[in-house]
Amino acid sequence: MPNISIILVKPRNPQNIGAVARAMGNFGLEDLRIVCPFAPVWEEAASAVGAEYIIKTAKIYDNLQAALHDANFILAATALKSRKINRKIISLPQIENCLIKNANSNIAIIFGPEKTGLTTGEISLANAVLNIPTASKVPSINLAQAVILCCYEITKNKIPPRKSQPAEAASFEEKDILIKNVEILLKELDLPPTLNRRICQSRLRGILAESPANKQNIFFINSLIGKITRKISKNG
Repeated sequence: MPNISIILVKPRNPQNIGAVARAMGNFGLEDLRIVCPFAPVWEEAASAVGAEYIIKTAKIYDNLQAALHDANFILAATALKSRKINRKIISLPQIENCLIKNANSNIAIIFGPEKTGLTTGEISLANAVLNIPTASKVPSINLAQAVILCCYEITKNKIPPRKSQPAEAASFEEKDILIKNVEILLKELDLPPTLNRRICQSRLRGILAESPANKQNIFFINSLIGKITRKISKNG
């Protein structure tokens, strides 16, 4: 995967900056660059929970050109709206192809201020425009949300999914103990002939054969049946 830099131009909301840093950390990106941050906002953002190291190592620049000094391919993230764009437009779902074509490059993705977005001049510095498809009635996305979507799309095929550990299957003996405990419980109950020992045993064996049963579940059911049986015996 190419080197990815996330560049925020004049961000004004400390919560957005913190959320951006955390999103980058979630998806394994670390190169955060801030252009002309408002000093009080930047100081407040520095306490972002779970992303302190990204905030602390973020680079601050006085202008966008300086922040782009080592970029080989630049994407300007914008909602487009009614703008006339003279750059190729890359829809976010297509970004993987862009990354493959520029695999050996330093890629910078620019995000503009929360209220105004990127200016036409700032967009002109980019090789292409990155657009996140949205409904026409609400075309723009919150800054942090836009970065989260981009980070996910960039890395979704690079981070291996977590796999759940399969529960240990119950043995025949453990299942047999359960059936015997149910039989003991049934003796304490006044049940109709349709629920006699033979029928119940057959039904239980069928259920346990068809359904996956693990040690923890069998242990829990056995414990529950034991407590119910003792309660009935005590009150009887």
